[in-house]
Amino acid sequence: MPMSNTQTHDSENEAFQNDGFVVVRSLLSAEEVALLSRVARADLGLAESAIHRRDATGQATTLAVRNDVSDDMYSAIARSRRIVGRMEQFLNGEVYHYHHKLNLKQPRIGGAWEWHQDYGYWYQFGCLLPDLASCMIAIDRATTENGCLQVLRGSQMMGRLDHGKIGEQTGADLERVEVALQRFELVHVSLEPGDAVFFHANLLHRSDQNRSEHPRWVLICCYNTRRNDPYKESRHPRYTPLEVWPDDAVLPAGHRQLETIQAAGA
Repeated sequence: MPMSNTQTHDSENEAFQNDGFVVVRSLLSAEEVALLSRVARADLGLAESAIHRRDATGQATTLAVRNDVSDDMYSAIARSRRIVGRMEQFLNGEVYHYHHKLNLKQPRIGGAWEWHQDYGYWYQFGCLLPDLASCMIAIDRATTENGCLQVLRGSQMMGRLDHGKIGEQTGADLERVEVALQRFELVHVSLEPGDAVFFHANLLHRSDQNRSEHPRWVLICCYNTRRNDPYKESRHPRYTPLEVWPDDAVLPAGHRQLETIQAAGA
C-alpha cells in the first residue's frame, strides 16, 4: 500500500525527531471526542475485556487492548488519515496498525505506569528496529492531578534500555532512569479532550496514580513500519497493509457503534 499523502507541518516533524514527541491540539473535534467518550463508557465488551497491571505500590492500572481493526469507532480513529499520515512522516515509511488500547485511569484508584520505553518490551516481540510510535488521544482532561503522561524530552536518543518487572508492569533500568532524570527535561503532558501526543517507542515515559476526583481515559493507537515487520509471531501482529480511512469516517463509525451497543442493552 502506498504511503498516505497527508503532509504534516515541518514544526511537528522537527519536534518529533528532536524531542521524541509532539503534541497536536484538537486532533479530534469536540463532537468526535464527546462521541468517543459516550461509546467507550457504554461499551460493556470493552469493560469485560479490560486487564489490570499493578504498579510498584500495588495500585491497579486498567487497559483494554485490540490487535485487529474493524468498523468500530476506535478502529476508524486508528485508520484515520490525520493519524496515519503523521506517523508515516514521523517514521519515514509505510506504517501498519500494531494495536490500539484504551487506558482507563479511574478517579482515586487508578494506578501509575512506571518509567518505561514501549520498545523496551516490543523488542521482545520480534521487532529488530525501534521504528514504532504511538498516538495517545485524551478522552478526558489529562492533568498533573489525575496522572497525565510524563516524558523525558529527547530521551529516545538513549536507545533501548534494559527492562524488567516492576510490580506487574515492565519498567526500565532504574539506575539509568535516575541519571536520565538529571540530564533530560521532564515534561508533564497536559491535554484537553481531543488533544493528542505522538511519541517515539524509545521515549522514556510514565504517569502518576490518579488521586483526583476526575477520570483520565485515553485511546492509544500504536504503529510499526512495514520495513520493521517482526521476524516471529507474538501477541501483536506482523505486517498487513492498513486501509486508511478519511477523517470524516470517524463520526459515522461512532454513531453506528453506539447504536449497536444501545440495541444490545435494550
